[in-house]
Amino acid sequence: MLNVVQAFDRAPIAELPTDDAAALERKLATARARFEDRAGWLQPHERMRVLHTLAGIVEEKRDAFATLIAREGGKPYTDARVEADRAIDGIRNAADLLRTRGGVEIPMGLTPASENRRAWTIKEPIGVVAAISAFNHPLNLVVHQIAPAIATGCPIIIKPATATPLSCVEIVKLVHEAGMPDGWVQTLLPDSRELSEAFASDPRIAFLSFIGSAKVGWHLRTILAPGTRCALEHGGVAPVIVDRSADLDKIIEPIVKGGYYHAGQVCVSVQRIYVHAGLKQAFIERMAARVEQLRVGDPVRAETEVGPLITPAEAKRVESWADEAVGAGARRIGGGRLSDTTLKPVILVDPPGEAKVSTHEVFGPVTCVYGFDGMNDAIAAANALPVAFQASIFTNDLHTAFKAAEHLDASAVMVNDHSAFRTDWMPFAGRRESGYGVGGIPFTAREMTAEKMIVFKQ
Repeated sequence: MLNVVQAFDRAPIAELPTDDAAALERKLATARARFEDRAGWLQPHERMRVLHTLAGIVEEKRDAFATLIAREGGKPYTDARVEADRAIDGIRNAADLLRTRGGVEIPMGLTPASENRRAWTIKEPIGVVAAISAFNHPLNLVVHQIAPAIATGCPIIIKPATATPLSCVEIVKLVHEAGMPDGWVQTLLPDSRELSEAFASDPRIAFLSFIGSAKVGWHLRTILAPGTRCALEHGGVAPVIVDRSADLDKIIEPIVKGGYYHAGQVCVSVQRIYVHAGLKQAFIERMAARVEQLRVGDPVRAETEVGPLITPAEAKRVESWADEAVGAGARRIGGGRLSDTTLKPVILVDPPGEAKVSTHEVFGPVTCVYGFDGMNDAIAAANALPVAFQASIFTNDLHTAFKAAEHLDASAVMVNDHSAFRTDWMPFAGRRESGYGVGGIPFTAREMTAEKMIVFKQ
């Protein structure tokens, strides 16, 4: 059995039965059978109807989902409601893709050998999808995997994070309530890590969608069966640059939100803040004052802004990393512990470049502030790590904005916004160690698609 507890106080929520090797085999066989039965594939209008019906059901249960997200994942209730809204919009986004999804004509007659032919492409589902999701957005990340699979016509088996399986189990139940036939969308709660690896590496899997740590993601990629495609979404150590022209009155709020949203447990959370030397002291004073005001505590309460980390072990790790940086010379502002899983937000000023908080993804309520004199130095520092995801620049100078946008090594650069900004229809991808392939609902749908060319000779 899988015991599910509240992130904040570790109180039990539910017990779920786990799947053994026989259960995995049944689910894989069922999914493969659905895919191989082309006569049984759902028509686009049927898939659209399922998705629109599902969106309506989830909308009716929005507040219940928000409470569930807050309880199992520790995300503050206000932010959890936003996650539920995003999930609803994402389901509709997936349905809308079917109105414009199509192939293209391939020109023929361009050479004598290609005369009297017409050619075009069509889009087909790639096959059975194995999805492995993460704990930090237990509803919306699952939607990012399930909804594109439904839209493209792929059978999907989804493994939620063991700490936050309830949102996934509930959404899959609602998928069937919305009219999806059995066998197309299934959950997997494996009883061992070995079974998870067997799931990802099974030759019946055509596409692996993985959201989680780089260590696990890159390992899974090495054991995939030949021909299996994949998309890996890992994390980063997001850099934010504050140019000397930036308006401090406007930038503190978004930077604090980007750094401490969901207690920093976001793969593009603000972590490394490079501030021009002329603004550094004033920036630190203002940011410290705002961080001190953040309301920390039980995520179910509407007033809470920063909730717990997902487990006591994670809280202990984050705390030890901050202590290590302070021991090496960083100045600590704020911090402290409220419970086994809940840490007060902390700012670390000038941690050493080799400290864990400067080189690894903290995934906790910690931001680091460094000074710089020249923009080239700030960009070089921002680009110095083997991870590269989203980054941001705050500036009122157009030349500086363009320079940073073009020179920062990132898949997306936000100008005058924090690094954690995201919409569900935009591409979302890590570079280098931060990931492989492209996420975002339309782009995931493309990854789950195989293109076939048809050539007619007249």
